[in-house]
Formats: sequence, structure tokens, C-alpha cells
Amino acid sequence: MWGLLFFAVASVLFGSYYLTNLMRLVKWSREPLGTPLPRALGVWDYAFSDLSRRARVGYDQRERLSATLDRFREASQAMPDGVLYLSESNAIDWVNQRAEEHFGLDHGRDIGAQVTNLVRHPDFVHYLEAGNYAEPLLMRSTRNAGHTLIVQIIPYAEDQKMVLSRDVTQLERLETVRRDFVANVSHELRTPLTVVIGFLEILEDGVDDLSRDEKLKYLSMASDQATRMQRMIQDLLALSALETGAPAPAEESVDVSTLLEEIRAEAEALSAGQHTLSLEVDGPVRILGSAKELRSAFANLASNAVRYTPDGGHVAMRWQCSGGDGIFSVSDDGIGIDASHIPRLTERFYRVDRGRSRETGGTGLGLAIVKHVLTRHQGELHIESTLGQGSTFSATIPRRRIIASSVAA
Repeated sequence: MWGLLFFAVASVLFGSYYLTNLMRLVKWSREPLGTPLPRALGVWDYAFSDLSRRARVGYDQRERLSATLDRFREASQAMPDGVLYLSESNAIDWVNQRAEEHFGLDHGRDIGAQVTNLVRHPDFVHYLEAGNYAEPLLMRSTRNAGHTLIVQIIPYAEDQKMVLSRDVTQLERLETVRRDFVANVSHELRTPLTVVIGFLEILEDGVDDLSRDEKLKYLSMASDQATRMQRMIQDLLALSALETGAPAPAEESVDVSTLLEEIRAEAEALSAGQHTLSLEVDGPVRILGSAKELRSAFANLASNAVRYTPDGGHVAMRWQCSGGDGIFSVSDDGIGIDASHIPRLTERFYRVDRGRSRETGGTGLGLAIVKHVLTRHQGELHIESTLGQGSTFSATIPRRRIIASSVAA
């Protein structure tokens, strides 16, 4: 009797202990991840310990996966390209900031939405639905006028897709500039080359019929055109070195007075007595910079003034200091320039009057060289002109490059 009673009581106590620990386990399962397991005695202690160890392993795995996912998202956000993940139904699963900019999306609002409901560009929709992603798509952005995107779709997993986008607007502009540059160079070199070939053919066909004076005339004209081509090639090489960021020559102390006297002499030779030239040097006469590049820039300004000033005109060159900066200015009373042309004068091969430029031997590269030389010397080019009344081109050299001198000009 007592044995049965003891067995019954023990069974009730054991069942109660079992149910209590079971309820503690159920309660723990509903707690947030990482909540420690309760302690217990006997077999339940072993069970709780094993469950705790497994929970820690699972928690650590989730933490590592979460950290990996965070690093992946951070890396995707830092990419220069847009990244867009689509589900098997082409719904947006995830998008980085650059893709938001490219397609006009919002991460917080558009996740789960059909991409074709938001990106409605016909070319993109057709590219997505066609299923042939071997070649990327070049499309004009409808969100950002004037921008061009290259889009590549990469299928992965089971019918999921990754959309990569890159803004190639600048590359497209550079390619356009390159094509225009090649076309301009070909055109500019073709004209004098055609003239040279034509004169040589005349001389070849009429070697026995032409007089000595006629032969010399044709040879002289061919020589002028060959010299023009040589000057153009030299300007192209100089401009290429400046535009590609070639290392600047070693800087030195440049005697402005001597440099400008040499440029004045060259301008007088170019003028051949057809113009009145003057030079005034006022203020510090030494600057820190590349003598070769500064000579090229200042000489281009002087020669342009001579070329575009009719015979009998006046060209005035002046060096002065204003507010600490050094300013080399060239003024003429020539044909002048309409205001609409001034913003484009420093473009390669841009000419207001192409016919006159060719007649005077201009290459169309001089002011582009001036602009780049001044930029390398932290300077600026200022242009003032009135059509029919002349022009003033001023090259400003910043004060930090001016070397004070007591030498009189």
C-alpha cells in the first residue's frame, strides 16, 4: 500500500517536473534569439546544455551570414555601377543607390514592385522580355536628360536576374570629341596636302614647258603649305602633351622682358612691316614657370593679333601687374570677334573665319594651347572684343608665380 502510494506521488512529482521543464523550454523558444536556456537538473540539464550549444552554433552562423550580407550590401552600394536584383517574376528584390539614380527608383518604396511598371523605357522593356542578354543595351536615360546608360542583364539561380547599369555619358562625349578631332585633323591636313600634290603634278607635267620663275613660284607655294602642315603637327603634339597630363617641364625663373622682346621680334617678322607693333613692360619682370610653355602661349596671342589685323593696323603688347597678378595682354584694332564666338575660341580647330585663318597660316590650335598652358600655370585667359573694332587677349599669371625684382623694365 505504502509502496503504491510512494510510486504514485513520485510519478506525479516526476510528471510535474517534466511538464515544468517542458513549459520552460516552450517559453524559451518564444524568447528573442540569443536568450540563454534555463538551467535544470538531471537529464533535462543535459538536454538544455545540448540545445544551448546548438543554439549558440546557429546564432553564430546567423551572425556570420548577417555580417556577410551586410558587407555584400555595402560593397554593392560602393560600386560605381548600378546593381538591381530581380525575382523570377521580374519584381525588384534589391537595388543599390547608383541604380536608384539611373532608373529613378526608391529602395524603401519600390522593393517588390514590377520593374517594368517603374522603368518603362521601351528599349529596356524589350531587352528584358526578349531574354537574349548576350550583348548589353545602350539606352538614353529618360530620368536624366542627356545621359546615356549601358545596361547588362545577367541571369542567375532559378530564373532570377541581376541588372547592371553604368553611366557612359562622359565616355560617349569623349568618343564624340575623338571622332570630331580625327575628322578635323584629316580635313585640316588634307587641304595643304592636296595643294602640295597639285603643285608637284604641275611641275612634273610641265617640267620642260614652265619657265624658271614659274617653277620657283610653284615650289614656293608648295613649301608654304608644307610648312603649314609641319606647324600644325607641332601644335598637335604640343596640345596632346598638354591635354594628356604629361609631366610639366621643370619650373624656372623666366625673364619676362627678354621673353617678350623675342616674341615681339617674331611678330615683326610675321608682320613683314605691314603693322605697327609696340611692347610695354611694367612691373616685376620674372615669373616662375616653364619658359617653353609660356613662350608658346604668349607667342600664339601675339601671332594671332598680327594675322587677324589688316595691313596698317596696330598691335600693342603689354606686361603689367594688377592686384599682385601678372598680366600679359595683346590688343589690336583688327577685325574683332562677335560675342557669340568668344566662348568657343579655345576649342580645337574652332575658327571664326576659316578662310582667313588658312590664308594667314593659322592652325586653329593656338588658343587651345594657350588655355592649357595657362591652366598648368594656374592662370586664366580673358577675351574682350568688339566686332569691327579690335580685340584684347589677356593672360593672367597668379601672384604666387610672380618673382619680385628691382630690375627696371
